[in-house]
Amino acid sequence: MKKFNDRLLLELLKKDDEKAFSLLFESYYVPLCRYARLILKSEQPAEEVVMNVFIHIWENRTRIGIKSSLCAYLFRSVRNRCINYLRDNGPSVYLSDVMVELCCEENRDMEVEELNHFIEEAILSLPDKCRDVFLKSRNEEMSNREIAEQLNISVKTVEAQITKALKAIRSYITDKMVLLCMFF
Repeated sequence: MKKFNDRLLLELLKKDDEKAFSLLFESYYVPLCRYARLILKSEQPAEEVVMNVFIHIWENRTRIGIKSSLCAYLFRSVRNRCINYLRDNGPSVYLSDVMVELCCEENRDMEVEELNHFIEEAILSLPDKCRDVFLKSRNEEMSNREIAEQLNISVKTVEAQITKALKAIRSYITDKMVLLCMFF
């Protein structure tokens, strides 16, 4: 049902429907800000990043070509803009950030704990071979060549399994974060 609503919103946006944009904003602003805050660890830049994503969508509404779901597109856009923000702004420390950090440390600890739980769930949901290769790579810190030799598979297969695992984990976490953010 949600995908249908998102598709409809997209079509209405392309026709300059301001109510559709308002509904899109109301539906996704808070979850996207929470997601950006997890990455940037600061409230103000997180909100700026999310606002810039919405501005970009409105300004490019007639040309925007979203091939995945609208929800996935929004979260990916926010993630990419957060990465750009971190790259461009480097590690700056402001007093306001320190105060927010101190005030929100308990919530952040809960968010990190929840994120770690999602990662564990995602890894457990991987197919057996994929999970085995991924855990050898990450937990046992084995090289791709060592894993290939131990499991009697090619290095390319190891690389493919790790790529598959990372994509599945990212997707799982994004889905869970969207759901989590929508309830808070």
